Amino acid sequence: MTGQDLPSMLPGLLPRLWAFALRITGDRHDAEDLVQRACLHALERVHQWQPGTSALSWMYSIVHTTWINEIRARRVRSRGALTWDDADVEAIPDLQASTPEDLASYHQVFGAVDRLPEAQRLVVLLVAVEGLSYQEAALVLDVPIGTVMSRLSRARRTVGDQFRNPEGQPRRADRVGPASGASEEDAR
Repeated sequence: MTGQDLPSMLPGLLPRLWAFALRITGDRHDAEDLVQRACLHALERVHQWQPGTSALSWMYSIVHTTWINEIRARRVRSRGALTWDDADVEAIPDLQASTPEDLASYHQVFGAVDRLPEAQRLVVLLVAVEGLSYQEAALVLDVPIGTVMSRLSRARRTVGDQFRNPEGQPRRADRVGPASGASEEDAR
């Protein structure tokens, strides 16, 4: 891709950029504004694009940076935090969900990811949802690749724990004493 190719490529990237923006903003209107601002920034700064860099990864980076700047500006203006709107979440097409059970599972996982700390949630969205490599996610977030791997590991563990222990029941390792016949090492 060259700088001249970006205007012709942007329409094809918009659905994925909008879905990513919706996931990080939690608001349809904010997502639309964010994607518009990010596209404008990209077109204004197309000369900064590095050959060999994926156009999608570069755009994710711009969307993420633009959102961070917006959050900072909102804090200065003392606006409140955003919340997810279930109607907007349901509007995101899930091509893999073909049954009500699949859709219910999708919403459970989406809710668990939504409860993650922001840094972990962004890594999950970029790697697991958007399909970026660890290296690409590190570039988008401007962090070392080890940080991406660590955040993703902690996020997976946290989400997994929510499904293994959905009602807050103590896990075996949290109970007093080992389970019958099991050593304390086995309980961990």
